[in-house]
Amino acid sequence: MKVLVMVSEPVSGEVVKDAIGEEVARDAEVLVVAPALNSKLRFFASDPDEAIARADEVQEESVERMNEEGVDAAGDTGESDPLQAIEDALVSFDAQEVVLCTNPKGKRNWLEAGVVDDARERFPNVTVRHYEIGS
Repeated sequence: MKVLVMVSEPVSGEVVKDAIGEEVARDAEVLVVAPALNSKLRFFASDPDEAIARADEVQEESVERMNEEGVDAAGDTGESDPLQAIEDALVSFDAQEVVLCTNPKGKRNWLEAGVVDDARERFPNVTVRHYEIGS
């Protein structure tokens, strides 16, 4: 099974195991995508460098943690719009499931607002799961 995991913060293999089940996670091929989430000011000023660097770090750390914990993962950095990042990844990675790992309400980046419902509507052919980081 192919699973796309969108992350806004570094996550471990335990998060994937909790979201999709330990057995499935052990046998899954996982692609971690970290969108380049930016502040509103930097977004409107077209200053993505810091957000891209942070997204690179987030996906690299997540992949490393997952691989150490027995989850076969690779990573990529995505567009600032989480839905566009997912759509771009699905072009070359035909995932059956998408796990959206977001910050808890109140701590979410403004670009994460409504992403779970929007993803379920936009990608009806894949199972979309939501995992709140730190919950």
